[in-house]
Amino acid sequence: MRKNHKHKILISICIFVFIATICRFYVKSRLFNGNYQNKEAIVQRNKIRHVPINTETAAYTARKDCTTVHICIVCAGYTASRQVVTLIKSLLFYRTSKLHVHFIVNGVSRTILRNLFQTWDIPHFVVSFYQASDFIDEVSWIPNKHYSGVYGLMKLTILTVLPTNVGKIIVLDTDLIFAHDVTEIWRYFDKFDENEAIGLVENQSDWYLGTLWENYTPWPAIGRGFNTGLILLDCMKLRAIGWQSKWKEVAQTDLKHFLSTALADQDIINSVLSHNASLLHVLPCYWNLQLSDHMRMDLCYKQHKHEVKVIHWNTRRKQNNRHDENIKSLTDVFRTFTELNGAFLRHPRITCSTDDPEIYQSLDDTDFDMCLDLISSAASLHRTHIFYLPFDYHSNSATDVSIIVHLTIDRLTVFEAMCKHWEGPISAAFFTTDAEAQTLVDFVKLSPVLMDRTNIGYHIVYKNSNHAVYPINLLRNVALKQSVTDHVFLYDVDFVPMPGLFTYLTSYLAEHTKSPKTAYIVPAFESFWYKFKMPQTKSVLHKQIGRGVFTSFRSYMWPQGHAATNFSRWKTTKEAYPVQWETNFEPYVVVKKQNLPLYDQAFIGFGWNKISHIIELDAAGYQFVVLPFGFIIHIPHAPSVDLSKFRSSPSYRECLNIAKEAFFEKLRSKYHKTTDLSKYFT
Repeated sequence: MRKNHKHKILISICIFVFIATICRFYVKSRLFNGNYQNKEAIVQRNKIRHVPINTETAAYTARKDCTTVHICIVCAGYTASRQVVTLIKSLLFYRTSKLHVHFIVNGVSRTILRNLFQTWDIPHFVVSFYQASDFIDEVSWIPNKHYSGVYGLMKLTILTVLPTNVGKIIVLDTDLIFAHDVTEIWRYFDKFDENEAIGLVENQSDWYLGTLWENYTPWPAIGRGFNTGLILLDCMKLRAIGWQSKWKEVAQTDLKHFLSTALADQDIINSVLSHNASLLHVLPCYWNLQLSDHMRMDLCYKQHKHEVKVIHWNTRRKQNNRHDENIKSLTDVFRTFTELNGAFLRHPRITCSTDDPEIYQSLDDTDFDMCLDLISSAASLHRTHIFYLPFDYHSNSATDVSIIVHLTIDRLTVFEAMCKHWEGPISAAFFTTDAEAQTLVDFVKLSPVLMDRTNIGYHIVYKNSNHAVYPINLLRNVALKQSVTDHVFLYDVDFVPMPGLFTYLTSYLAEHTKSPKTAYIVPAFESFWYKFKMPQTKSVLHKQIGRGVFTSFRSYMWPQGHAATNFSRWKTTKEAYPVQWETNFEPYVVVKKQNLPLYDQAFIGFGWNKISHIIELDAAGYQFVVLPFGFIIHIPHAPSVDLSKFRSSPSYRECLNIAKEAFFEKLRSKYHKTTDLSKYFT
């Protein structure tokens, strides 16, 4: 009997793996090609085509070009790491060449961007990282009044930072948006004469003319000077003339008079060029339309408004200006790229002699099985942008606790209520579209609860399509991996913690030394009413339970999920007590993060996503202990789409059974030597 059961499980595993492998191919065809692309990708593409910007070389027109365009970007900090994504999207949208982006980064940006590009999985796109701290001494001696600080000077170190085999490079600020193929400006290197080594667009304000303010003397420049938001550098020529020594010599001389730079690297580069004009190649103004506070429309935009190829947002205020008709179309471009689904950029139309065009067979929706949909969703790769908003929290205690939570954008108000009652750190994974991610930014800025919180890690897991199945355990794992405390509270967003729960948990952990494999259960309750007054203490909670305001969580619909907590004992206890695992047990627990098993990402949507994790904790030897005073209360909400599918679709439930059998086989493989697993199969 056991042999037949094991044989059945192995067959199910083989089927699951086989289908998942097929689905990796299928996901590409469904999400990025054929019928599905016609429904969603074309819509987003057309939004960009409808603005008055040159789109003749959009990435959706196939072109044979094996050129690799090298780009360098200095990116440091949470905000810059979010900002640069919009630039990268615009580059990918129009590009017809392979791209190699060289990032000069600090530790924060390296972590965020490395994770982002690993999960974005863009073909014909290479990323290299260089730690700014290794080269910062090259420029840290230069006083700089610009808000960018020392990182605003790092472009001066590029020849030192980059490998010597990089002969040419396009240097970009993070606040640019491309409205044209970057390959076209790369070809301007062919127009350089034998002396020209630096390509720049003239500054489009009167800054270097010295007429903006009285008693202000700008750094030396040729005429209006040149903006360094976009630079073409011929590295070989510059190395040959000793560029590093040249700019340092000029900076040291000019700083005796000016004392500091006002515009960081731009002041120094302009001063060098004022003494070495033969190095300069002037680029057309539409390759760097500068939207600074002091921009002059007559210098470029009025003559070339339909030829703009690069938009430079020198000031963020202009992105929110919806009343100036001169730049409204440009703000539309910015908003469109901010909201563009980056998953559609995974398949550029680039064909080289060594590449064959990728052809996918699109399947009609009516042929698409529910179970195949689930497995393909579990197998798909989601772009992930960790720490999407600034985060500043350093845990100094071994008993510190972070809430680990996941949600979609429609749960923001519930998330806000949770945060109001939890003053400790939070690691939250959001499943959003690119547009919804911007909604999150706006919500946080306006929320009196969230606007000043810096101990919340916001991590974005992007939807590959508007119909993506909720990858619940992927989200949990993203939030779990990015938490910064020794202990984590494994949570769901539709709960509100009792007042003072964070303090209670940290104090309890400090006073009670237990095995590192202890899972502390925080009892869960729910209200029958949408509006209720949060009970302040356990005694108040039980009085309200007696009045019918609250009950133990899911006691009427799914009692086995929390029955093992033993609520009748909890009502009278003043001490923590152990409980044993029972079938379908899924409590909310506080555990040590170190060596904690991750969630099984094969479980997506509704069903067994948390139950499976509690089973693995039990199999791994964790002891379950119920805390005597803490509690959380569930806020009622409408059933999720995935729950509706589970209830209505036999195929959905059958697929869940396949995932269960696969999970049990993994469990058997991992723990059979240390744990009696028979109780999980009865």
